[in-house]
Amino acid sequence: MARSAVGHHRSHWLKEVLPDEEDCPALVGAERADVAIIGGGFVGLWTALRIKERDPACDVVVLERDICGGGASGRNGGFVLSWWPKLASLVRLCGRNDAIALARASEAVIDELGRYLDDHSIDGGFHRGGWLWTATSAAQMGAWEPVMQLCEQFGVQPFVRLSPEEVASRTGSPRHLAGVFEPAAATVQPAAVVRGLRRVAIERGVRIFERTQVRRLPRRRPTVLLTAGGRVRADKVVIATNAWAANLVELHSSMVVISSDIVVTAPIPERLKEIGWRGGEGITDSQIMVDYYRTTRDGRVAFGKGGWGIAIAGRVPASFDQHPGRARLVAGDFRRYYPALADVPIVGDWSGPIDRTPDSLPILGHLGGREHLIYGVGWSGNGVGPSVLAGKILSALALGTDDEWSSLPLVDRPRKRFPPEPVRFLGAHVVRQAIVSKERAENAGRRPFWAAEQLSKLAPAGIEDKK
Repeated sequence: MARSAVGHHRSHWLKEVLPDEEDCPALVGAERADVAIIGGGFVGLWTALRIKERDPACDVVVLERDICGGGASGRNGGFVLSWWPKLASLVRLCGRNDAIALARASEAVIDELGRYLDDHSIDGGFHRGGWLWTATSAAQMGAWEPVMQLCEQFGVQPFVRLSPEEVASRTGSPRHLAGVFEPAAATVQPAAVVRGLRRVAIERGVRIFERTQVRRLPRRRPTVLLTAGGRVRADKVVIATNAWAANLVELHSSMVVISSDIVVTAPIPERLKEIGWRGGEGITDSQIMVDYYRTTRDGRVAFGKGGWGIAIAGRVPASFDQHPGRARLVAGDFRRYYPALADVPIVGDWSGPIDRTPDSLPILGHLGGREHLIYGVGWSGNGVGPSVLAGKILSALALGTDDEWSSLPLVDRPRKRFPPEPVRFLGAHVVRQAIVSKERAENAGRRPFWAAEQLSKLAPAGIEDKK
């Protein structure tokens, strides 16, 4: 595995829950395992837990380069979304019936997550406030219509149409001009969830080694994973490293690593009531470089934006840990959407990497066709809920089980590819600047330059299939 920067600037979410327990020890010496999982975030831990549910005798080791939750699982916005907004992409991937089944499965795991947290006494801040998909400029109006029309054509109704007045009222800001609502969605405190899963995994007998970076991943079987302090010999290996998997030659062409930057305000519960943002909804606009925002249980606003930073050759730089310049830009969007909260102080900011695929759907399967090397990456900014599905899929693949999860059309699917480096890196910056130009013009009520509009169309799909 190639080297990348390790960040130690913690998210607000992690600061709330650390220290919850002592760190697990780093790996020292030689270990043996039936299944070794690289990555101690949502995907890795869900996979470990599901393996133990299916086969309690299976010896599972998790190797985490930082601490569990130190990566994207403890840095995201905490939105628990389904794949209904990706219905068109799912149809292109696997046809109508399988697409509907996958979307329904992704919705069902939102309930399952809430129950799991309750059943295992994980205080993960699960709140089913739904998701508002909104327009904040005239150019964004009706961005959801292709998905809505496809849902209506298929006879499914995951979304509710709202009047412009309802959207403005529920978001607490007249800057939201229109939108639709998905009631099934939820929010969580993501670091509390991942740390809770870590606790349960340890209780189930999963051996977790933190601050243990895998430095080498041989392809032969059995695989011996090499770290700074030791090695693990394993019959099966599961790669659950999110953006860091972009360094693998087999996956590099199917992933691009971009930043997600979040700011958080001081607690303002009474102010939120005054402006009408009372339901705890997760909200996104319909920009290509999407803004996403939600309230917290102590009355803060967490406001994020995806896509400002772009990594070269799949390497995750230190600037994806924290970047003051990008944080100021995100804070500017927050002030623009919520001018009534202009005096509210920003008290924290952080960044994190997103493992974006061309269609923003995950890629799961066998690395280079090898039965003993399994991967599940490419969550593209929507991994909190789908990672519950990932645990079912990857555990089935790791145990060699032929069932409904191992046979899903997501497994070993044909993958679109990005251009090679350095064309990809340079081209991504050209497209990003075009997007910035286009969306700044639209937000100001101006017509964008034609070239900016055309270049913006080259951006990969987002977490919604927008018009």
